[in-house]
Amino acid sequence: MRLVLSALWIAFFALLGQARAESADTALSAAIDGAWREPQSRARDVDRHPYESLTFWGLKPGMTVVEVDPGVRGWWTEILAPYGRATGGAYIAALPDRAQSGAAAESSDAAHAAFWKGVADKSVFGEVKAYDFGPQHPDSIPAGSVDLVLVARAFHNWARQGDATQTYLHAFFTMLKPGGILAVEQHRAPEGADPRAGTGYVPESYVIEEARKAGFVLEAKSEINANPKDTKDHPFGVWTLPPTRRSAPAGQPADPNFDHAKYDAIGESDRMTFRFRKPD
Repeated sequence: MRLVLSALWIAFFALLGQARAESADTALSAAIDGAWREPQSRARDVDRHPYESLTFWGLKPGMTVVEVDPGVRGWWTEILAPYGRATGGAYIAALPDRAQSGAAAESSDAAHAAFWKGVADKSVFGEVKAYDFGPQHPDSIPAGSVDLVLVARAFHNWARQGDATQTYLHAFFTMLKPGGILAVEQHRAPEGADPRAGTGYVPESYVIEEARKAGFVLEAKSEINANPKDTKDHPFGVWTLPPTRRSAPAGQPADPNFDHAKYDAIGESDRMTFRFRKPD
C-alpha cells in the first residue's frame, strides 16, 4: 500500500510540475503573440526567435528581469514587461545614464522620455521600473535583487570604450542573485577579429573571457540565432543589414542609390547566444 501511495504522490507531483511548465509556456506564448506588439517587431520574430531564446536563457514565471539599454519601447520590452506582469514577476529597464554632459546627456534624457511614453499602458506593461545605469551609476540597481539580466547586442559598443565591458559585467554580477542568469545575444565576428574594430561584431572568445573575468560561468551556448549567410564584411558594418539598413557612413545622409538587395537577402546578423550564471 505504501508503495502504491508513493507512486501516486510521485505521479501527482510530476503532473503538477508539467502543469506549471505548460502554464509558463502559455504565458510566454501569450506575451509574444500580444496585440500590443508593433507590427515591425512581430516581423522580426523569424530572425530573433523570442520563444526559443527566452526558454534557452531560462526565463521563468515570477522572475525579476533587467533589460540593458532597451531603446524606445524595445523589442524585448514588448515581451518581457507583459510577461512579468502576467506571472507576478518584475521588469526593470537599465536606461542610459543621464549623469553625463553635453550631447550625451541630451540623448539620454530623450531616451528616458521615449521609453516611458512607450510603456505607459500599465494594463499591458505593468509597474515597469527604470534606472539610470552606466559607468557613473553601475550600482543603481540594488545588489542581489535580480534573477536574469538580458544584454542584447551591446558588447561591440562597450569594447570600444576601454574598460567599459568589465564595468558593466561587474555591475551585472553584483545586481544578480546567487545562481542568477546573464543572457547574451551578440553579433558574432570570426575568431581573431578585433572586437574594437567598430563593425558591430565581436568574437565569441571576447565575450566569454570578459564574462569569466567578471566571475561568471558559461553554462550553455546555442545556435538559435546563427545565420550562416552573414559574411560579416559589409560596407557599413552590421548596420548594413536589416533592420538598420545603413547606406552611408554613420552621421552622413542616406545614399538613395545604394542597392540593399544583397544585404536584405542575408537577413539579420549571425549572432552568438550564451547563458552565463553567477555561481551560488
